[in-house]
Amino acid sequence: MSRIPLIAGNWKMHKTVEDAEDFVAAFLPLVQGLEGVELALCAPFTALGPLVDSTRGSKLQILAQNVHQAGSGAFTGEISAVMLLDLDVHGSVIGHSERRQFFGETDEALAEKLVTLLQSDLLPILCVGESDEQREAGETEAVLQRQVDAAIAPLTGEQLAKIVVAYEPIWAIGTGKVATTEQAQEACAFVRSRLAAKDAGAAEQVRVLYGGSVKPSNAGELLAQPDIDGALVGGASLEPTDLHGIAAAAVA
Repeated sequence: MSRIPLIAGNWKMHKTVEDAEDFVAAFLPLVQGLEGVELALCAPFTALGPLVDSTRGSKLQILAQNVHQAGSGAFTGEISAVMLLDLDVHGSVIGHSERRQFFGETDEALAEKLVTLLQSDLLPILCVGESDEQREAGETEAVLQRQVDAAIAPLTGEQLAKIVVAYEPIWAIGTGKVATTEQAQEACAFVRSRLAAKDAGAAEQVRVLYGGSVKPSNAGELLAQPDIDGALVGGASLEPTDLHGIAAAAVA
């Protein structure tokens, strides 16, 4: 089955509204003629509304970096799927390792968030990945199995087919280290095998992305692997030319 590559830039806690608008003004002309790849920006909450307005009619999707599982309630500082829909946002990243590590997000909460996003017709990008210590201890597959299986447990096969999973080895995020092509393919293939254990047909439709110090110089080799269907890009997504270079590598 042919899966359209997805290149998603995760800005994390970077860019004011003005910075975001400047980025889009430079980026859209670069990717205007780029076919065969889907593009997304995962922006801070403050920039979501302006970016949606600036990119209407373009091929660029705008995603949040987190969402709460409840529709409303006494959850100070949180944002619901209803609020994202109100802005015409296309989806959200959930479960990034920084959210798990610094903000205590659990596999159980992420399972609820997946359902919430899918029921709202929003695209979920579920992040999974192991730490350096876990890889050194030979626990990579055990960690990925726990994270994937717990998150997708409540999903139907039809729902499963609509998600995106991003494999991000924690030891390669923002460190300059990159998983070897073999390591990245092996982990992404294992992620797909866990999806297939739930529903084999749906697993073939799910796009599995690689994330972790992806740059234009290494993107081509990574994206050529059979189970890597795109990239979740951190630092390199802050520069329009770098993100364009990665997107171009996806269809080279």
